[in-house]
Amino acid sequence: MSTRAGHHDVTGPRVTGRVARLRRRAGLLVGLAAAGLALSSCAVPFAGTGMPMMGMRSTCAPTHLTGSVVRVALMDMRHRMMMGGGAMRLVAAPGTVRAGRVTFVARNVGRHTHELVVLPLHGARAGLLPVGPHHRVSEAGSLGEASRSCGSGAGQGIRPGTSGWVTLRLGAGRYELVCNEPRHYQRGMHAELVVR
Repeated sequence: MSTRAGHHDVTGPRVTGRVARLRRRAGLLVGLAAAGLALSSCAVPFAGTGMPMMGMRSTCAPTHLTGSVVRVALMDMRHRMMMGGGAMRLVAAPGTVRAGRVTFVARNVGRHTHELVVLPLHGARAGLLPVGPHHRVSEAGSLGEASRSCGSGAGQGIRPGTSGWVTLRLGAGRYELVCNEPRHYQRGMHAELVVR
């Protein structure tokens, strides 16, 4: 509908909805561009996996790795719009390994203390565990964890710029890798691992 020569009314519900969708898409594109720029401008490869990490090298690493090796990046972003709004991520590579001894090397490339807990995956996919009153998921049935800065096994958390590791014997199945610091699971710090 024309209001004056050469101008159109953009207040109708159909046009307003289209404008809102375009604004959301533009916001998503800006967020993705910012994340890509951050990764490309300050990233370093994550120990031979080709996975970019946010410009921080670990000050420690295990000297002897046994079995299959899963490298885990524990990330938190400075801006919520980066990485789609969750602001935190746990990324594991590879996502599938052979049954037997599996060594997890978790590197904290964020600004907060993180940890890695390995749980059997009982649901359809990772990220669906109920969160308790202390903003954590239950660790009942945990197979092990890497939560010691510059060391193996359980500790007080993996500090920024450091790594923790753990070697476990895993049977075939699906597992959920989580950071169980308060609210971190809810903010996106979980991933699925398939063991065959």
